[in-house]
Amino acid sequence: MPTQKLYAGAKLRETRTRLGLTQKDFAGKLGVSLPYLNQMENNKRPVSTTVVLNLAQEFGFDVTELTSADSERLVSDMREAMADPLFADDPPPLADLRLTASNAPGLARAFLALHRTYRQTHERLASLDEALGREDARLQASPWDEVRDFFHYCDNYIDAVDRAAERFAAQSEDIRATAIRTLRDDGITVTERDQPRLRHYDRATQTLTLSSRAGPGTRNFQMLLQIALLKQDKLIEATLDLARFQTAAARDIAKIGLANYFAGAALMPYAAFHAAARETRHDLEMLARRFDASIEQVAHRLSTLQRPGAKGVPFFFVRVDQAGTITKRHSATRLQFARFGGACPLWNVHRAFETPGQFLRQLAETPDGVRYISIARDISKTGGHYGAPIRRFAIALGCEVAHADSIVYADGLDLSERQSFEPIGISCRICERTNCHQRAVPPLERRLVIDPDNRGVLPYEVD
Repeated sequence: MPTQKLYAGAKLRETRTRLGLTQKDFAGKLGVSLPYLNQMENNKRPVSTTVVLNLAQEFGFDVTELTSADSERLVSDMREAMADPLFADDPPPLADLRLTASNAPGLARAFLALHRTYRQTHERLASLDEALGREDARLQASPWDEVRDFFHYCDNYIDAVDRAAERFAAQSEDIRATAIRTLRDDGITVTERDQPRLRHYDRATQTLTLSSRAGPGTRNFQMLLQIALLKQDKLIEATLDLARFQTAAARDIAKIGLANYFAGAALMPYAAFHAAARETRHDLEMLARRFDASIEQVAHRLSTLQRPGAKGVPFFFVRVDQAGTITKRHSATRLQFARFGGACPLWNVHRAFETPGQFLRQLAETPDGVRYISIARDISKTGGHYGAPIRRFAIALGCEVAHADSIVYADGLDLSERQSFEPIGISCRICERTNCHQRAVPPLERRLVIDPDNRGVLPYEVD
């Protein structure tokens, strides 16, 4: 198989700008001519091996950052946006989307933001009867989407917060004792009570009350989250300033998200967790016991191991509800999830609800020919007493099969046979498969053939 050429013009320009170097100075340090650098920055030439080596030697650059993960993520998001019926008459070819993502990523993100605003406007108009006469019926960006995109494009890794959590955890091997001591040193009393709320902090009395219905790991997590809000406020606020959220609501949501991030990173410190993940070959149950965390917390933490110079296996992570709606998503792989609607019905995450307490394994292949191993499990959460409603979710964690040797769940699977891999997609509107028996809606970029005298699985055929 021929070696794929590496085009990373936007990343080169970003690196040079961050270092404050002119093109001439940057070219000199990379050992190339000025015209050659100019062509690389404009994606007219691929990045050479010499440039890759000099980036690492001269600047300590993590060369894995030159991969096309960001571009592929943008392409996936733009393809889904282009699946909107608004563009059905004349959708741009995939090659144009890839050029935009690689040469003008800022423009691509601006287009996605514009499309999100359009969708929000359309949805608001569809329910205008409810909004008429209301003073707050102004168009606002969705804060959830804004925060989700923030973590999405940070590769779900926030370096400053992650390292601060790791330093906090290094104070003692007993993270619970460290958390309690930290809170008590600040005059905060920690109590437990039979209550539905997982955590309640009374600022007037400086009392942190945790629910005795929650498990030990959850109570530890909630203490660490409160510590993040109280002791890491300056760091979190500085991170939020850099993010430049458009709405106050998005900033507030992101602050809780960063506090959650700190708690997870303190519960599972980067270096120790990374080493344990390799040692156990990413066995979620063993990691959960070792770090006194839940299966979901461990799976989510594995998807954040993207520290430059010490990256873990690139995983995708997703959580869905029983309706198939994605409630959490992140991908450090080439697989990108649908931004709107549910996931592919052929994916094993939907079957996890049928086999509670069990891990389901699946070998899958996406339309672009990339193959993955995916594990799924339900993570239903009880309310802590009889009659309390049960929150039902399922999670999936996966990676490309190239990393199968590092994954215990790949043992015994036949990775050599094409028939072992189940064809899955992203969402029906942008899926290119023409013979899917679970297709919900036609692909927007294909012509349909309607034959009244013939009926197959679907009432149409895709040309």
